[in-house]
Amino acid sequence: MLIYLLRRLGFLGLTVVVTSLLVFLIAQVLPGDVCRVILGREAGEARIAECRADLHLDDPAPVRYLRWLADFARGDWGESYATGFEIRPLVLDRLRMSLMLAGLTFVVAVPLAVALGMLAAVNRGKWLDTVISLGSLAVVGLPEFVTGILLIELVAFRVPWLPASSSLPVGAPFRAALPALVLPALTATLVLLAYIARLTRAGVVEELKQNYVRTAELKGLPRLTVLVKHVLRNALLPTITVVAISAGWLVSGLVVIENVFNYPGLGRLLVFAIDRRDLPALQAIVMLTVVAFALANLAADLLYAALNPRIRVG
Repeated sequence: MLIYLLRRLGFLGLTVVVTSLLVFLIAQVLPGDVCRVILGREAGEARIAECRADLHLDDPAPVRYLRWLADFARGDWGESYATGFEIRPLVLDRLRMSLMLAGLTFVVAVPLAVALGMLAAVNRGKWLDTVISLGSLAVVGLPEFVTGILLIELVAFRVPWLPASSSLPVGAPFRAALPALVLPALTATLVLLAYIARLTRAGVVEELKQNYVRTAELKGLPRLTVLVKHVLRNALLPTITVVAISAGWLVSGLVVIENVFNYPGLGRLLVFAIDRRDLPALQAIVMLTVVAFALANLAADLLYAALNPRIRVG
């Protein structure tokens, strides 16, 4: 297991380095001039040249990349071009807000999706399976912003304590923020619910055909025990990867949902950085996203190996 862990950590480090290079290159080819954005269109060429020198924009690209990567690894993420504030506390404060939304979504969506998937599989071909399958297909077909707007129209205007807008002060405690988190979390839950439920259903249906299930039932084991202790354990192996990727998406990929509900998370900060061409903030947010996805996939690999020892041997 230790060798497997070290190998996965090596792949993780290589992934982060390669992705950092892509992030840097993409940031360099974005249209527009950073100094023009900072100083305004009326700034003269002398001011522009001075700005470029201060920001080291005239240095060779490899030098700028290595300097940026070393600073990022040390925790020095620079200052925002748009606000002038340090990027690290700004991004981490928004990350905390996104984690509150992601955490609430995760603890609701995953158990509910697994339960619905198992319920549909056990009732395969019956009306309950049809309802769950058609409902999940309908939800998958709706973009996040459509689901969010529908929830605002159907719920927020009829339940007084649920605000239509989730605008909060950055740093608000979870208990105070809970009413504003309900609708965004519900939107994200509906998005995740369909994918995880359908994958769980497919896995459980496949496992129910195996001989060990028939043997366990003939030995007199209760149906619920067979489903939970044997079938679900094997059926969830493919689902683990989807759940891990979903966790990474929840941390930093809620861009649409956060903007629909005006929620002050990492997604809204990303849109702000793109709009203002704030390259240091943009690069820091994207790199944080990459690290989140990489760690989520590492967790999935380790959990997969723990549940299936053949992975470690391979």
